[in-house]
Amino acid sequence: MEHDQLKSAQLVQPQTYSRSDDQEEDGIALGEIIGVLLEYRWIIAGVTALGLLLSAAWVFIAKPVYRADALVQVEEKGPGGSSAMSALKDLGPLLGIGGDTTVAAEQEILNSRLVLEKVIQKKRLNIQADPRYFPIIGQAIARRYKGEGLNSPWLGLSSFAWGGEEIQVDALEVPRDWLDEKLTFVLGEGGRFELFASDDEPVLIGKVGERASSRGFSIFVPKVVARSGSRFKLVRLSPDEALDKLSKQYQIKERGKKSGILEVSLKGEDSDRIGTVLDDILNTYVRQNVERRSAEAENTLRFLETQLPEVKRQLDAAEAAYNGYRQNRGSLDLSIETQSVLGSIVDVDNQIVALKQERDELRQYFTPEHPRIQAADAKMEKLKARRAEFDGSIAKLPDTQQTVLRLARDVEVYTTLYTDLVNTAQQLRVTKAGTIGDVRIVDPAAVTTQPVSLKPVIILAIGGFLGLIASFGVVWLIRTLNVVVEDPEEVESKLGLPVYASIPHSNEEVVISKRGKAAKGGGTLLAISNPEDDAIESLRSLRTTIHFALLDAQQNSLLITGASPGLGKSFISKNLGAVLAQAGKRVVIVDADLRRGHINKEFGLSRETGVSEYVAGSTSIDSIIKPTSVENLWVITTGQIPPNPSELLMHLRFEELLEKLSERFDTVIVDAPPILAVSDAAIIGRHVGATLMVARAGRHPIRELEQAVKRLHQSGVHVKGFVFNDLNTDRQRYRYGYKGYVYRYSYKEKA
Repeated sequence: MEHDQLKSAQLVQPQTYSRSDDQEEDGIALGEIIGVLLEYRWIIAGVTALGLLLSAAWVFIAKPVYRADALVQVEEKGPGGSSAMSALKDLGPLLGIGGDTTVAAEQEILNSRLVLEKVIQKKRLNIQADPRYFPIIGQAIARRYKGEGLNSPWLGLSSFAWGGEEIQVDALEVPRDWLDEKLTFVLGEGGRFELFASDDEPVLIGKVGERASSRGFSIFVPKVVARSGSRFKLVRLSPDEALDKLSKQYQIKERGKKSGILEVSLKGEDSDRIGTVLDDILNTYVRQNVERRSAEAENTLRFLETQLPEVKRQLDAAEAAYNGYRQNRGSLDLSIETQSVLGSIVDVDNQIVALKQERDELRQYFTPEHPRIQAADAKMEKLKARRAEFDGSIAKLPDTQQTVLRLARDVEVYTTLYTDLVNTAQQLRVTKAGTIGDVRIVDPAAVTTQPVSLKPVIILAIGGFLGLIASFGVVWLIRTLNVVVEDPEEVESKLGLPVYASIPHSNEEVVISKRGKAAKGGGTLLAISNPEDDAIESLRSLRTTIHFALLDAQQNSLLITGASPGLGKSFISKNLGAVLAQAGKRVVIVDADLRRGHINKEFGLSRETGVSEYVAGSTSIDSIIKPTSVENLWVITTGQIPPNPSELLMHLRFEELLEKLSERFDTVIVDAPPILAVSDAAIIGRHVGATLMVARAGRHPIRELEQAVKRLHQSGVHVKGFVFNDLNTDRQRYRYGYKGYVYRYSYKEKA
């Protein structure tokens, strides 16, 4: 018999499951992650749902963005291209007519102030005028309003815009200090309005359709559609701010390498406006390109127009001198040889005059040391030398012939020069009028029919994904900040005390507990309603362990306490008592929590006539022992809640009570308050046979359990071991690879 008891004692000792290092490193890591995710599945689901909700709100609130696209062709040309200066024929190469046209340069021009600032002024992009919407959702509601007239104000807030409001501001001038600052436009009765700056006093008062000016502010509002009292936000942007805002929405890139085709796009919230703005940008760019090309012809034409009157005067003077000399001398004929010399002289003189004009034109661009001017000077010297040779031939002629030849030469030279200048000027006028640029619009602006921002489905997917990632972060943060004991092995390894039983989480007990709180009558014990529950099976293994734990004890009483409230020690006490009673033991449960004891409720008993009354000497032991619906199970309630529970428990009559109960019953279970909250457990522990600590999975830092055990030891109470309550078996299954890794034996009768 003794041998059998020893063998049974060995069987019920707490056991641990042995695992290899490979299982620790490989199986546990992934299983632990899965277990944690399942444990915090509601937090993960909630945060993910929040991410979806926020993304849905963003889809509702976000402003749709549209894009207008256009194509521009740039023709790359080298020197001598289609320039107005080509009208000067041979002077073109000397004057540097034409030039390179590069796509990179045109991109910079297309993005320059020269083009964009003209469009900003023309389209009034430096004036922002927006209705005042209700915060967050107001603009989204107004944007979705498609009815006629004005939308009805929500909640009677008529000062906000709810849909249909419109304002047109054609001019807005402000002092320099108020550039980029917000102004408030308030519409009054009869089309009158007030414009407010920072204070409560309006800076000007005006009427719609009339220009108003005051204190450096000036505004012209031709049209407003809104209720009286509606507010609008106006901003006069500075040139730099307006240009920067337009540039952020504006993009230029070349389609294909060296294709000469530029893709120009403009993004914005107003699909109607961005198309017209982009067309204006392109038209302004093409116009300046043409003007830039015709500017060369304009400069040359201006130079010729200054020379023509002087040449005409010289021609008239030469003709008058020639005709006057012939009238005085009579009709004179030139010989064939003299006429030949005259023709050569006229040709040389025309070249000299043209070269002088060319040199004057070059001097507008270059210094005398430039190679082009030096080349013109060298050519001039050659022409002068040839002219001197003709002068020598003329000197051999008679005086009359020399005079006639000189006068006729002047007439011929100036006539030819004047005719050439007139023809050249006319050609330049025609060229200037018909000048075309090196760029052309291939495709005008076309606006997308659908917003180019992310699709709602994509936004929701991104929001859900980010919410899922955030939920993992929340779980990680909770686990990091809440360093609690999840594994009973940690209790054994850190505290050196055995874990006699690991009680798995019971969903049915949660239901029973909620039902008991809602009901006015008594509750139900899990050991009675579902004796096959895993938690009750674990308590049955604890029943055997307690039997041998009390063999060497002087009393057959058992104290159940914990470190802090809410650990389930009352659940352990009452269901353990029921399990012991079902095994044929006479069991009494003493509710020694004289502050918050509630075991009487679970059994449908009244609190009165209990421990307090017996210790106070007002009643006998027989009157406080109350039977329950469970056979062989009795309960002693707390009695009236005393003002001094600790002093009451230190009374000799309480020790006497435990001794008398030990004589009458096989097992006495004392449910005591948590040790870290009050000292009652330390007082009771000195009068019982064994003390068990209840720890709850995921509720304690290991230091809390250490402190609780230490406090009991300091009071002379030896803790036998722990009962690990509310263990998440699902998590343990994923963590260790099989179900039911708990410190218990499950024994059921086979059918």
